[in-house]
Amino acid sequence: MATNPLAPSWLTVPGDANELPAQIWPASTRRDADGVVAIGGVRVTDLKAEFGTPLYVIDEADVRGRAARIRAAFEAAAEAAGTTVTIYYAGKAFLSTEVARWVSDAGLNLDTCSGGELAVALAAGFDPARLGLHGNNKSLAEIDRAVSVGLGTIVIDSEQEIARVAEAAARHGRRQRVRLRVKSGVHSETHEYLATAHEDQKFGVTLGDVERLVADIRTRESLEFVGLHCHNGTQIFGSSGVAESARRLLAVHARLLEQGPVPELNLGGGFGIAYNTGDDATDAWDLAAPIIESVAETCASLGIPVPHLAFEPGRSIVGGAGISLYELGTTKPVEVDAGDGTTATRLYASVDGGMSDNARYALYQAQFSVRLASRRSDAEPAFVRIAGKHCESGDIVVDADYLPADVAPGDLLAVPATGAYCWSLSSRYNYLPRPAVVAVRDGSARVIVRGETEEDLLSHDTGVVR
Repeated sequence: MATNPLAPSWLTVPGDANELPAQIWPASTRRDADGVVAIGGVRVTDLKAEFGTPLYVIDEADVRGRAARIRAAFEAAAEAAGTTVTIYYAGKAFLSTEVARWVSDAGLNLDTCSGGELAVALAAGFDPARLGLHGNNKSLAEIDRAVSVGLGTIVIDSEQEIARVAEAAARHGRRQRVRLRVKSGVHSETHEYLATAHEDQKFGVTLGDVERLVADIRTRESLEFVGLHCHNGTQIFGSSGVAESARRLLAVHARLLEQGPVPELNLGGGFGIAYNTGDDATDAWDLAAPIIESVAETCASLGIPVPHLAFEPGRSIVGGAGISLYELGTTKPVEVDAGDGTTATRLYASVDGGMSDNARYALYQAQFSVRLASRRSDAEPAFVRIAGKHCESGDIVVDADYLPADVAPGDLLAVPATGAYCWSLSSRYNYLPRPAVVAVRDGSARVIVRGETEEDLLSHDTGVVR
């Protein structure tokens, strides 16, 4: 079958539209003898029957396995370089008390970036000394709470925060560990809105301001400066951008050592995952070694010891371990101008969720994949766009993929790689309740985040007549 002329260049017609490419799906994903997709040993038809749709599904064993693999890869690379490393799970990717416990069990620390995320981590029983706090506009209340509970490290994002954190620490009689977030000027290979290390954006301070601000931090008896922090962006494939940021930061790090200790260097996270067959994500073992080898080489050239290192992966731990499950409601073939005087057909398949549970296409034009999950089909592939049910023309979940041409209302569709930033970015647009999050493992499923009901929606409206 020829490729549809409307298809993006990376998308090819699948030889088998039932195939579940391993690089995109949770590790335990299988089709059973009836053609039904199962994750963690649980069939999606059973998940639909028990929990309804839309539904977020997380493979617990896969999350735990990814966390352990990333930790092992970076610890091995650090040991080879003569140093040590701390891995922080970036909670913004997806955070619940259960997930916090999973990453804690894997030996990871946890990075939060709001009072709410900090509250979830503490509710999970996470050791405050293993927590970090980010944010370009931390409120005084957030800073005060972080200091009061004994938070491990606060990342200072601006000059004004130095005094705010110092005052809170003095008030609580603590010496608060702090890092300083720096803009390295390196642009990683990512969407413009996802890049966070270039100069013209809200995060961090410029390299030229670092020495002056660190000198200020060091004058504060209630603060302990532990090192610099940089985050290049997100959905990063390859190590070159992170390595270049490290080289730039280490040049300043070396000068800071002349005035006092700088025991750590935090190089952030943002490591990418495969969302579709056009993506080629870099394995943790292939990332860790070149990044840390580059750090060691730079340190050797500068004549300084390799500092303790820290990284903050989130998406690469939870993203590929999750799927979104939908029920198909309507299909609509649409003839579209192919641009060469001919037309081509795009099949619009509308599901019972949409941009309220997956805003990433609307925000970043993120390209997801989709598969028919409730049965196997031998029908020819049809070029499809998966749309949501919102009153919005940009309400797209999957921009372009192929499904069997006999896909029909009532079928279950599964979108892989939605474990990160989908629930976190979810909303109540058009008053759709947020879906539940269900963890699956060893043939059983349990709710880890309760789904909302219409009663939940109305509970915030003070004008409701009871």
